[in-house]
Amino acid sequence: MTSGYVRRSAVVFITAAVVLLAGCGRGVLGYGFAGGGLPPHVRTVAVIPFDNQTTEPTVTRELADQLVTAFEQRLGLRLASEDRADAVVRGTITRFDPDVPVAYSADPDRSTTARRRLVVSVDVEVIDQVTGEVLWRRQGMTQEGEYAERESELGVQEAVERIVNDIVEGVQSQW
Repeated sequence: MTSGYVRRSAVVFITAAVVLLAGCGRGVLGYGFAGGGLPPHVRTVAVIPFDNQTTEPTVTRELADQLVTAFEQRLGLRLASEDRADAVVRGTITRFDPDVPVAYSADPDRSTTARRRLVVSVDVEVIDQVTGEVLWRRQGMTQEGEYAERESELGVQEAVERIVNDIVEGVQSQW
């Protein structure tokens, strides 16, 4: 008799939890998880290639590619052209320092380094094209990437990945 009561209570509790969670969608409370901290009407995004004030052209493409992937996969937005998108991500790459020594070879006869670091800085903003508001903005966002000698593309990928994470987390934090 006690186990039947416990089972029925568990079923009632689970049913109530499912109904409550379903009610947290856009309909009942006006709140949804799609798009992170973006307004509910923002469902599409255009990622504009960042202006590049540095001498490194590969950073622009790497940043755009990673931003598109992150906004689609992590924020649930669809990619759209700038004139059709609900939101636009744009910015400027302001700094690229590619050759900061980190670790040196233990061999005193060799002056080469084993590890290097690069630094990338960007200014970025996410604009709601429906309302014209700036949804999120950050100036001077800086990240580093480490790489083995002659493998700087891995350092670029790491630094850009960190910047993209910071952007996504910033947008999501706008509850």
